[in-house]
Amino acid sequence: MRSRLPGTACLLRTIGLCILLSNAAAYFGLTGREPLVLLPGPFSNEAPSGKAHLKQCEQMSLTRRQKRMCRREPGLAETLRESVRLGQLECRYQFRNERWNCTLDGRGSLLKRAFKETAFLLAVSSAALTHALAKACSSGRMERCTCDDSPGIQHREAWQWGVCGDNLKYSTKFLKKFLGQKRVSKDLRAQVDAHNINVGIRAVKSGLKTTCKCHGVSGSCAVRTCWKQLSPFHDTGRLLKYRYDNGVRVLSVTNAATGETELAGPRRHGQSPRNTDLVYLEDSPSFCRPSRYSPGTGGRSCTKDTSCQSLCCGRGYNTAMRLTSLSCHCQVRWCCHVECQTCVREEEVYTCKNA
Repeated sequence: MRSRLPGTACLLRTIGLCILLSNAAAYFGLTGREPLVLLPGPFSNEAPSGKAHLKQCEQMSLTRRQKRMCRREPGLAETLRESVRLGQLECRYQFRNERWNCTLDGRGSLLKRAFKETAFLLAVSSAALTHALAKACSSGRMERCTCDDSPGIQHREAWQWGVCGDNLKYSTKFLKKFLGQKRVSKDLRAQVDAHNINVGIRAVKSGLKTTCKCHGVSGSCAVRTCWKQLSPFHDTGRLLKYRYDNGVRVLSVTNAATGETELAGPRRHGQSPRNTDLVYLEDSPSFCRPSRYSPGTGGRSCTKDTSCQSLCCGRGYNTAMRLTSLSCHCQVRWCCHVECQTCVREEEVYTCKNA
């Protein structure tokens, strides 16, 4: 069920998630048709001063329209960098014990296919950018947005009390404008990608909670300030991994009433997938051996009793001994520090065989 994307559908795929390989680091990118080119370097809590952000915008592979938006918002370039870091770390963590461990490693062919893994990449990518934008607003790193607009919270008072809420409303609106999401075409792949993008955004929204803080004499709650706060991104990643594990394979059907094409899941007797389901078109390869989609699992570390059997694809695993150093015999000394000895322990490590 592969199909070529027309021009309008390509625009919907601007969040195609890629890893860039450089001498310094590998990053996800989700904002342009080409991988998001990022310079290595630390992330700052403040927006770049002067014209530094203009240079950062030019160094990223963005469309002309996206670069214009980037130049107008000094904090956006750094926020894009942060979202790349956030998505990459979470994806690797969630798939740390899977045959595909969230690496493209020069194998961009996977992004051209509609596997479950591609669906997750799109979802975690859009989720990371949504999360990073909302946090950038509340931390003051974006000039065109500030705290969330929850009823009863004045921005100045919120800053004074340190309860600036995460502005998910602005984040979602800006993201759709930045990615250029429009009405989905009839192209099946474009519909699938757009659906998975929105699954990522909804996952972030589901983690938005109301947090309150009391102010008053002796800690009384005479005055209470409430604000919106996003859950840690790890919670979003765990939810998306659950959606991945329960992904729905879909096909295209025509709505008899409207004449428009829609996604339908065969396992649900032709019913449309829910807007929280990750969807895909093709069954994934095994990822056991090196291919254009994966470097394989040979040489991967595994846990003997839990992951080796699946991860090593029946090829077996090698056992080796290694020495590790750790702190031991720790004691609290007056006053106020802890003294420890260094102990050396021998432990077994397991790695999948190559053949």
